[in-house]
Amino acid sequence: MDERPVVRYARASDGVNVAYHVTGEGPLDLLFMPSLAIPIDLLWDEPGFVRCAKRLGGFSRTIWCDTRSVGAFSGHLIDGLVDEVANAYITAVLDAAGSQQTVLVAFAGGGAPLIDFAAHYPGRVNALVLIDCFAHYVREDDYPVGIPPDALDRYLAALRERWGTTETLAPSRSGDETFGAWYLRCTRLGIPPEQGAEAVVASYKRDVRSLLPALTVPTLVLHREGDRFIRVGAGRYLAEHIPNAKYVELPGEDHLWFVGDADALLDEIEEFLTGTRQAPEGEVVTATILFTDIVSSTELSARMGHRRWTTLTDNHDAMVRATLVRHRGREVKTIGDGFLATFDATTRAVRAAKEIVAAAGNMGLEVRAGVHNGEVEVRPDDVVGLAVSITKRICDLAGPGEVFISESVKLHLVGSGIPISERGTHLLKGVPDEWRLFAVEG
Repeated sequence: MDERPVVRYARASDGVNVAYHVTGEGPLDLLFMPSLAIPIDLLWDEPGFVRCAKRLGGFSRTIWCDTRSVGAFSGHLIDGLVDEVANAYITAVLDAAGSQQTVLVAFAGGGAPLIDFAAHYPGRVNALVLIDCFAHYVREDDYPVGIPPDALDRYLAALRERWGTTETLAPSRSGDETFGAWYLRCTRLGIPPEQGAEAVVASYKRDVRSLLPALTVPTLVLHREGDRFIRVGAGRYLAEHIPNAKYVELPGEDHLWFVGDADALLDEIEEFLTGTRQAPEGEVVTATILFTDIVSSTELSARMGHRRWTTLTDNHDAMVRATLVRHRGREVKTIGDGFLATFDATTRAVRAAKEIVAAAGNMGLEVRAGVHNGEVEVRPDDVVGLAVSITKRICDLAGPGEVFISESVKLHLVGSGIPISERGTHLLKGVPDEWRLFAVEG
């Protein structure tokens, strides 16, 4: 998906403007209700979401709708929890997008509005997909799911306090500062903590349990077994009370549907709607790749002892992550005692590499780095391709405190003022041809 989709507006019967996007050209119409405190415009800044949207677009024309009062959607958020109001804006979006029969896909608190719509307007619904959703999320004598009634006030206060944090919503990305900064920015621009927390609790109090037996549309219920935000019992209840529902319990702790093993989730949706699964393909992009590595880490660890070494490496990791954020790099993962990161600008990658090596030296660590650019396949939590392997080989050839770069990187540094020196021609293990390498000076 090369371009950010255009924001469009539908006007609901109460005069409220509803923001939506349309992506993909597949044969099915699919309305996705994200139910997030994130404006849909900003979702396109997250590579994991973009990749998932591209997969959905392979078999559907996907209509993405903002949550009421979030982002470009006007109106009050709590009003959107009223059945008639929610049905009016869902109808407005479907009409504006020219969709007469649609697959409804809901996430979390978006489940109740779409369950109500499917129950009252089954002629407009081809199927219903519920991801980490709930019919009700306050415990009662006959319903042991959700928050105890006497804990709601404490829960509301805690939710306000941690608004904009990702520890519960995306634990697999909790150490990713770039992702955390993106999510905090999204929630800051989406909705204030007080209103957002109140809306979450209001959605928990909403109760559509009585509608579940009346659903006649094909329904798929998906829930991650370790979801910390909406416990798996909520998904099991939905599946047990919706006639002929298909239930799939997926591994993982992440609540945000596009984080973690999103391919497993999308596989289930695609098979349910189309009868087949396509092999997931990552998006191929051109990027600048950075590898860093602590030299002689095993020997240092043995000499310093576990406690001192752990403290030192924790400080090193924090420094690297801060440097990546400053230079707009994306941390992909840690490998051993080093980092793999990508950049969309070569000079920023080289400057980040130099800063990391220099700062590590000030800590008493010797770090080396390699920088190369080329095509990579972007996966949810990784990047793969020959360019990645080449960068690792270049890093391995650098000496302590050195940054080695490929000739393609050198060509991008013209006019940057970054001094370099030639370090000869090398054979890179498993890579064809000979490679001219250069060291960054200064």
